Amino acid sequence: MRNNRLIAALIIIFYFQFSIFNTISAQSKYDNPDTIVVSRDGTGDFRTIDEAIEVCRAFMEYHKVIYVKNGVYKEKLIIPSWLTNIELCGESADGTIITYDDHANINKMGTFRTYTLKIEGCDITVKNITIENNAAKLGQAVALHTEGDRIKFIGCRLLGNQDTVYTGMAGTRLYFYDCYIEGTTDFIFGPSTAWFEKCTILSKADSYVTAASTPQEQKYGYIFHDCTLTAAPGVTKCYLGRPWRQYAYTLFIDCNLGAHILPVGWHDWKKDHASIRYMEYNNHGAGASTSQRAEWTRQLTKKEAQQITPETVFTIHNSQFIIHN
Repeated sequence: MRNNRLIAALIIIFYFQFSIFNTISAQSKYDNPDTIVVSRDGTGDFRTIDEAIEVCRAFMEYHKVIYVKNGVYKEKLIIPSWLTNIELCGESADGTIITYDDHANINKMGTFRTYTLKIEGCDITVKNITIENNAAKLGQAVALHTEGDRIKFIGCRLLGNQDTVYTGMAGTRLYFYDCYIEGTTDFIFGPSTAWFEKCTILSKADSYVTAASTPQEQKYGYIFHDCTLTAAPGVTKCYLGRPWRQYAYTLFIDCNLGAHILPVGWHDWKKDHASIRYMEYNNHGAGASTSQRAEWTRQLTKKEAQQITPETVFTIHNSQFIIHN
């Protein structure tokens, strides 16, 4: 009997110690004064992400986290230009979903108002979240629209059809790490400088992956490093890119290019060949052969490729964009 009481006491002590440990862990995760918790079930500070964005102070010099618990959030969101140093962090990329369904042909909306999430602020980080435009295939439908500088996306899923990701402001710098991006036509497009590292890019239709509109005076546009380009079943004829504007810049380096990439690689969209900046280096996979590439595109030398790093690409007029994954 005494041994039974001892065992029972030890179980109770262990249970309370385990409960206290879990409580402390939860408090350390959620009770930081610089963290706002959003949860659809009402257990957080707010039930919508928009409410959390609204209470953030303008031009913060400190790091503020909006922690979003798993759930489906049907919201059309803007992180405005006066918000800085915000981190929008999901509980998990598969489980934390921001979704909306506008497309260009709703009341003549046009492409640039169809976004699910628009980021105007600078020094913003988005982690472990799905951003989706789930509109029917009736027109352009942007999931992510960026205008701010020094924006990072880490472990995110960006889902849509035509025009999934719009990098919408020249001179701004974006970094995508370990992200999944899918779409049909021109689903990564715009004028920003953007580095894609270890991302998976999935084509959902025979079409074009990128449509850069890099300005002439901007040294870099889109750079894909160590990324995997793949396709949905039945998709067999895709171009790496076509130039939305003259001087478009797109580079694939050390990437795995699937068999859906056409041997010619690139489309000119009736632009002047001399101004288009389309390049590759050291890619591999079934679609990586350069023997039939468009003659107006370039294969970089090893020396040229070694000079292209996030540090060199993201330093503009001595202004640096520091990346910490």
